[in-house]
Amino acid sequence: MSRPEHSSPSVRSRQPRPALPRATRSIAVAGAVLIGATMLAACTAPSPGDADPTSSRTPSAVAPESPTPTSTPTPSVATPALVPDGTADDNLPYFASIVAAVAAGPDSVAGRAYIDALVAGGFDKSAMQVTNDQSTVGNAAESIQFSVLWAGECLVGQVGPATGAPVAVVLPAVGAGECLIGQTRPIDW
Repeated sequence: MSRPEHSSPSVRSRQPRPALPRATRSIAVAGAVLIGATMLAACTAPSPGDADPTSSRTPSAVAPESPTPTSTPTPSVATPALVPDGTADDNLPYFASIVAAVAAGPDSVAGRAYIDALVAGGFDKSAMQVTNDQSTVGNAAESIQFSVLWAGECLVGQVGPATGAPVAVVLPAVGAGECLIGQTRPIDW
């Protein structure tokens, strides 16, 4: 595709400007910097020490004080809780909080610690699965997974050195109502 030619009389070619002497350029740059700094200083709000408390002048950026000081209550962050009639998504924050708490403790790569904490949190042990803490040759697992089947979906957690930060997600159930694929260990304690 060819470029359209411009034959408009309003288009002018740029003529090179003569170079300014070095001293003139330095003065022009210094002047521009000084003007910019002055404009920036004019745009900043005064610091608390600049205002005279007896002055009737109120800076425009600061709202005038009300005659009676009021305190606004700080909103509290709701702690996640088990939602017995909720979905897996409803219970994910609670599941994730339990996973994070165990991961921060001394048994961060022990499957039993997660199962026990989830049971203590109100999840049904019979709906859980967990992978082995050790490989088939006896080495510590690079990561472990554990799950809770909840309302036809799975709350799945994964932790370990290969995982980095603890992971907690909702995934669809597989097979006959299970969550983890592959070899899991019996939860017989």
